[in-house]
Amino acid sequence: MHTIQHDSAHQRFTTEVDGHPARVDYTFDPTGAVMAITHTIVPPEIGGRGIAGALVQAALEHARAQGWKVDPQCSYADAWMRRHPEFDALRA
Repeated sequence: MHTIQHDSAHQRFTTEVDGHPARVDYTFDPTGAVMAITHTIVPPEIGGRGIAGALVQAALEHARAQGWKVDPQCSYADAWMRRHPEFDALRA
């Protein structure tokens, strides 16, 4: 499992694997109640290890804990949510 940090000041969840940083970026709608996942960035050097999925899951679990809805604007986050129906209730 990867150690994932929440960098709320920069609105992202981050990890580093084999010296390569990876992240999920997010923003909020004007109400502050909907987290929009805007980018999932995992360098090719560390791809294929489930890192992107772990980052998206961490973001979704944080949103759930905060009572936020999620708008998966990033195509990867949207596809990940479709493959994990246990997060359907979070979808904005």
